Amino acid sequence: MANLNERICIIGGGPAGISAAMYLQKKGYKNFEIYEKLNKVGGKSYSPKIKVNGEERTYETGAIMGALTYWAVSEVEEFGGATHLDGPNMRRMYRDSSGKEIHPFEPKIDFSFKKLFGLLKLKKQMKKLVKIMNTKYKGYDCYGHRGVAQGKFDGLSKEVPNHLQRITGENPNLKDLALPFSEFCKLNKVEEVMRIWIGPYTSFGYGYFDEIPAAYVMKYLDTTTAIEFVNMRLWTWKEGTQSIYVKANEKLLHPAHLNTEVVKVERPEGKKIKVTIKDEKGTRVEEFDKLIITTPLDRFLNYSDARDDEKELFSKIVHEEYVDYIAKFDKDKGPTISGYIFDNMTPETRGHAMVYYHRWEDLKGNCPSVVYALRNHEGMESIPYEDTIRMMGEDMAKCGFPVKERLYEQETYYCPHVSCKDYADGWYDKLEAIQGKGNTYYAGEILSFGDMEDTCASSKDIVERFF
Repeated sequence: MANLNERICIIGGGPAGISAAMYLQKKGYKNFEIYEKLNKVGGKSYSPKIKVNGEERTYETGAIMGALTYWAVSEVEEFGGATHLDGPNMRRMYRDSSGKEIHPFEPKIDFSFKKLFGLLKLKKQMKKLVKIMNTKYKGYDCYGHRGVAQGKFDGLSKEVPNHLQRITGENPNLKDLALPFSEFCKLNKVEEVMRIWIGPYTSFGYGYFDEIPAAYVMKYLDTTTAIEFVNMRLWTWKEGTQSIYVKANEKLLHPAHLNTEVVKVERPEGKKIKVTIKDEKGTRVEEFDKLIITTPLDRFLNYSDARDDEKELFSKIVHEEYVDYIAKFDKDKGPTISGYIFDNMTPETRGHAMVYYHRWEDLKGNCPSVVYALRNHEGMESIPYEDTIRMMGEDMAKCGFPVKERLYEQETYYCPHVSCKDYADGWYDKLEAIQGKGNTYYAGEILSFGDMEDTCASSKDIVERFF
C-alpha cells in the first residue's frame, strides 16, 4: 500500500516535473517538493512576452503546438485551467534554399506529370504506412519504449479511442523500430512518407532520419498525430505553452522552488536520501524518502553518487544541438506566414535555417519570428554556434527577410535519445530494470520522447506504476 506521507523530491520544474507533482497530488500525496534551478517553470516551453505596436504578446521559443492526441497535456491543462481554444492559427508555406517560394504538395501549381505522379505515390504510401502501423506494428503507439527491443509493448496507449489506458503485448515486428527511420521506411517500401514526416520532425530539432531510431519518430508522430500536422488541425496557446505549466504549478500544494539548484544527491543504503540544494539563502541539505529525476539523466551523473549501472546507461545518452532565436525585422519587412526550407533539412546543410515561425497573423510583416537550425549529426563535426547564427541570418535574407535584431537566442539541451545500436541492445529495458533502485525514479524526455506530451505522459506512467 502506498505511503502517502512519504517525502518526495522532484528535480526539475519543466513539463515532466510539474506533471509528476500533479499526478502525485491527484493520488493523495501531499509531501513533495520541486526544485528548479531557473527562475521559471516550463523548461523548454518558454513563452517570453514582447511588445509590438504598443501591445505585449507571447512568443514561443520551445514548444509551439499540440494536437488532439495530446492526452496528457490535456490533463495538465484541465488541472491548471489553461486552454488551447484561444491560440493563433497555424499557417505555413515552403521555400527552397535560394529563398524562392515552392509548392511541393500542390499539384496544380508548377504542374508537371512527374510532380503529379510523385504526389500520387506519396498518397499511396501514406495509406500503406497507416495500415502497416496498425497491423504489422500493432502496439507501436504507446508512450515509452519498454520491451520494444524484445518485440514487446508495455505502456499507456496513444490510440484515440483508448488513450492513456495501459496496454501490453508481444509483437516481434516491433524490433524493426530500432532501425534508423530511413531504413525502416525502406524496409517497408514507404520512403516517400519521409517528405511528410520531415517537416514536424527534423525541422523542429529532433534529428535526421538516417541516425534516429524509427521508434522515436513513430511514437512522437504516430499516424494519427502526423495526419493532424498535415491538415494543420493543431492547438496553440494565446498565453503560450509555458502558461500550461505556470497555471498547473499554481494549483500544486507545493509549487516549484525557483532559482533553486540541486548540487548534490547522496543515497546511502537503508537511509534517507540527502539532497543538497543551493538558493538565495545559501546551501542546505534536505532529506527525502524518494527521488524523481526529470532533468537530463546524463547530467545527473555530475552531481550525484551515481552507481556503476547508472553511469553505464546514462553515458550513452546523446542530444541534439538545436539553435533558435526571435528575429525582429524592419517595419513591414518580416514574414507574414511561417516557412519551411526543406532543402536545409539534410545533414549536409546542418547549421542552416530550417523553419521560421510567424505566430500572429494580424501583425503581418511586423511580427517577430522564431528561426530554427540544427547544427549536429552523429559522426559529423558540429557546425560552430556563431557560424550557425550567421548562416541562419543569411538564409532569412535569401527569403527576403533580413534580420534587423535578435531579441532572444538560445541553444538548449534538446531531444535526448540513444543510438540505434543502443536501442536495439535493450537500453530501455536496462533502464526499466533499475527504476526504483535506491528509491530513485527516472522520468523526463528520455523516457519517451522530447516533446511536452510524451514527457507529461511518462510522468503519469511513473506515478501510476511506482507510487
